[in-house]
Amino acid sequence: MKQYFKVILLFISLLTGFGFKANAQYVKVESQADRLSMPIGDQTILHVSASLPLKTDITFPEIADSIGKIKIVKSLKTDTVVDKNNPNLETISHNYTITSFDTGVYVLPQFTFHTKAGDIKTGTITLQIKSVPVDTTKAFYDIKEPIAVSYNLWDWLKDHWVIVVIVLAIILIALGIFYYIKNKPKTVEQVEAARVYTIDEIAIIKLNELNDKKLWQQGDIKLYHIELTEILRGYLEKRYQIQAHEQTTDEIFAALKNKGLTKESSNILLQILQLADLVKFAKQQPTAYENEQSMENAIIFIQQTRVIPQPIQNKEELPK
Repeated sequence: MKQYFKVILLFISLLTGFGFKANAQYVKVESQADRLSMPIGDQTILHVSASLPLKTDITFPEIADSIGKIKIVKSLKTDTVVDKNNPNLETISHNYTITSFDTGVYVLPQFTFHTKAGDIKTGTITLQIKSVPVDTTKAFYDIKEPIAVSYNLWDWLKDHWVIVVIVLAIILIALGIFYYIKNKPKTVEQVEAARVYTIDEIAIIKLNELNDKKLWQQGDIKLYHIELTEILRGYLEKRYQIQAHEQTTDEIFAALKNKGLTKESSNILLQILQLADLVKFAKQQPTAYENEQSMENAIIFIQQTRVIPQPIQNKEELPK
């Protein structure tokens, strides 16, 4: 009786092991491209797929925005197809539009899938990016002269009378609006908006507008620092009469040497300009704190160096 029970257990174990191997045997992963050779700047589709039994747990590889010189343009819709010959099998495919702007031969590496049974890797793909050939054997020809056609102003007016009427109507409406706005009494808000701003107020307004754009938060870090330093350079030109837009960081500090800057203000300005130089020329990726610090320091620098109007002491000093 015990021997019979052992035989049954052995038979069940063999069946279980066979079922696992059969299940693992049907997990197949691969990567392929619609085209293995294409002109520079052209696009093709990369397919990363897995064929496996239904309800099998599998994790697809995460593909970055670029793989070497190959750029991922966009991720397409995932396709799922059930095998016609075996309804228990399905193929899941993640598809990507790819391109490259550098000629040469590039190898897409193996992509790794994760399953409970272990990791499975695809093969590699070799892509050839070719330059666009220029036919130098063909001669250049002169542009042919336009053919003269008898067509006068009256003919044009007859063909485009609707446009003429619309343009005249727009002009009349614009003149009416202009006359109304010109003769309309100004509100308190308009009078306030028409006032003259000082150079430090203009710089602060521009910095606030730049901050509202949220450029670095959206990934435009280089543009953020370019615009920030352009605002500061414009302020420096008007405040200290130096050619800040045409000068390097070292040249700016040399020009400001005898302008009465405090050490604190100099250090603040140095932090902003040096970080911007690293971002623009060394492609440094500053932290969120550093990006915010540059904005805060720019405002502090302007507040510390702004020209304070002299108060009028007596009636005789009032402008006539």
